[in-house]
Amino acid sequence: MTGVTGRFESMTEKATFPIDPVELAQALIRIDSVNPDLVPGGAGEAAIAAWCAEWFTANGFDVQRLGPSDRPTVVGIARGSGGGRSLMLNGHLDTVGVSSYDGDPFAAELRDGKVFGRGAFDMKAGVAAIMSAAARARASGLAGDVIVTLVADEEFGSRGTEDALAEFTADAAIVTEPSELHLVLAHRGFAWFEIELTGLAAHGSMPHQGVDAIAHAGLVLRAIDELQAELDSRPRHPLLAHGAVRVSMISGGTDAATVPASCLLTIERRTLPGETPDAVEAELHTILDAIAAATPAFSFRLRRLVARGAFEADPEWPIVRAVAESGALVTGSPLPTRGEPFWTDAGLILDAGIPCLLIGVDGGGAHADTEWATVRSVHELADILEGAIRTFCG
Repeated sequence: MTGVTGRFESMTEKATFPIDPVELAQALIRIDSVNPDLVPGGAGEAAIAAWCAEWFTANGFDVQRLGPSDRPTVVGIARGSGGGRSLMLNGHLDTVGVSSYDGDPFAAELRDGKVFGRGAFDMKAGVAAIMSAAARARASGLAGDVIVTLVADEEFGSRGTEDALAEFTADAAIVTEPSELHLVLAHRGFAWFEIELTGLAAHGSMPHQGVDAIAHAGLVLRAIDELQAELDSRPRHPLLAHGAVRVSMISGGTDAATVPASCLLTIERRTLPGETPDAVEAELHTILDAIAAATPAFSFRLRRLVARGAFEADPEWPIVRAVAESGALVTGSPLPTRGEPFWTDAGLILDAGIPCLLIGVDGGGAHADTEWATVRSVHELADILEGAIRTFCG
């Protein structure tokens, strides 16, 4: 494809479509798919989605493309013979930027038992394991459908998974975000808010004639610290510990000689299962109302920017048992479980009514200057997924 950066070869040239998950991971890493919402001018997902669509077709999957042509999500469907449960496999194609990457981010070099490159860990090795496992399971014959959703824009707005869920559902799902082959059964949600404080400008030599919005922001900062202490005192979640709240941005004032008439704070609230966006917004509103009741001329506006719910899986769900059993067979020991502090698209999938969990490769360097996945974990993840697909889909 003309104009595409990275090591992607055009569809008019001789293409090879490996089944081996490490070779697949290398092929995907070689295609630049930096998210343009994170890095203006980034390549986006068009080239990598086109390559994956060709791979699906070559391996007998039905293919659908969703979303805008420059930011596509590609879905490969392995049709079952009927009578089995359907399974969605989800992974994202976009990556963060490469400007600070140490070396060639698209070389997909194999060295010391690792595959290197931007997206190797987060999460092209996980995508490769999905594709390999689905193709191998399909070739052996399945009763239920396998729906492979390779999505755009997870690193910024999750529009790809939203597009996929608008068109597809399944009896269960697996998301292969990197997890060092742990079963991830919970992760936090998040909500972002803006607090706009309105004061009254006055000459700096006569501050009593104004209302200092930055001074009022200090009261909010103290209250946020007190809220964090209260969150830490609540019962501990077994996988996620406690919720969190912090001020992530603050701005106010116009110059050194003027009492500031406004101050804007951005608040991040990391939530636990059961803490809804409405509930945490009400929590903040109660705090601000209390400050207003005790502080003359305290004026505020609270605005929700975006919110995503927390995720928690039931260890007894059939899909969790299927992955756990397959993992024990492949690795020779039970897979450990854990929760994650960050949010993933599994939250959207569960909100759509689809039981799911996360499991991904071992490695490191997500969003860092060097990124890698271990070759062994890529193979093991593909084997675990293949076994889980066979068990769950029949």
